[in-house]
Amino acid sequence: MVNSLTCLLKNKVTEEDIVRDDEIEHLGREIRREIDAVFGRSLAIRELDTGSDNAAEIEINNLSNPYYDVERFGITFVASPRHADVLIVTGAVTQNMVIAARNTYDAMPSPKFVVAVGDDACTGGIFKGTYAVLGGADRIFPVDMKIPGNPPTPREILAGLLALMKTAGKTR
Repeated sequence: MVNSLTCLLKNKVTEEDIVRDDEIEHLGREIRREIDAVFGRSLAIRELDTGSDNAAEIEINNLSNPYYDVERFGITFVASPRHADVLIVTGAVTQNMVIAARNTYDAMPSPKFVVAVGDDACTGGIFKGTYAVLGGADRIFPVDMKIPGNPPTPREILAGLLALMKTAGKTR
């Protein structure tokens, strides 16, 4: 898989743009081991868009396609925050999403983890400081992991989830 935005900017594909199957397999096996050690089961993720441009959502959605197929590593996406272990936040937190976002977080059972995916969720992005935007996810949640990028690739998201699992395992 090639990050199409990078290729458009460079106007060519280089070795570093290509994600190898063995890289994904290695990351996935590590994630599976960490999930089993920390949760003893699958990792349930609820994605929450707090005001994004959908770039990060597309990359998160790619995790479920046949190439990445993260369910084989024990990662599932759930519709209800009541079933989630991890809340993935995308987009800058807009003023009109603050209450809904807090309600989503409050509905999650403990222990709960929050991951900010993309530059907007990490810092507020280009909208930081505007009248309609509160800022990054850390303005309303205790963020456990930030995965920067505009948008981050599925591989970077997997690496961030692995890092989260490793730190979560140390705190238990």
